[in-house]
Amino acid sequence: MSTDAASGGETQPSIEVTEAAAERALGLLEQEEMDTDEAGLRLFVQQGGCAGLSYGMRFDDAPDEDDTIYEHHDLRVFVDPASMNYVEGSVVDFESGLQAEGFHVENPNVVSECGCGESFRT
Repeated sequence: MSTDAASGGETQPSIEVTEAAAERALGLLEQEEMDTDEAGLRLFVQQGGCAGLSYGMRFDDAPDEDDTIYEHHDLRVFVDPASMNYVEGSVVDFESGLQAEGFHVENPNVVSECGCGESFRT
């Protein structure tokens, strides 16, 4: 299991989480009565959507053994090795507005997105 703290001079791929996203996720974790010291938000990529790939997020009680673990604003984020290839360098944000509310991934690796913004291609 790896973490976002580089050891021995190694550099880890980066995933950032805004304060707004962390606050919202931590609130939801607490509503689900999950231990925020161990549980966290899983960010993953799955096949689907008109552009080919889509993001997935869910809460997990603990990371898997091969996950990279990030911690931002007290929120733990788990990313599996296959998904890391697609989301490295991304920023997870939470947006609330008149038209939509939810988590959003700003991914520098995306070369095109579908019209609705739900799927992407790298």
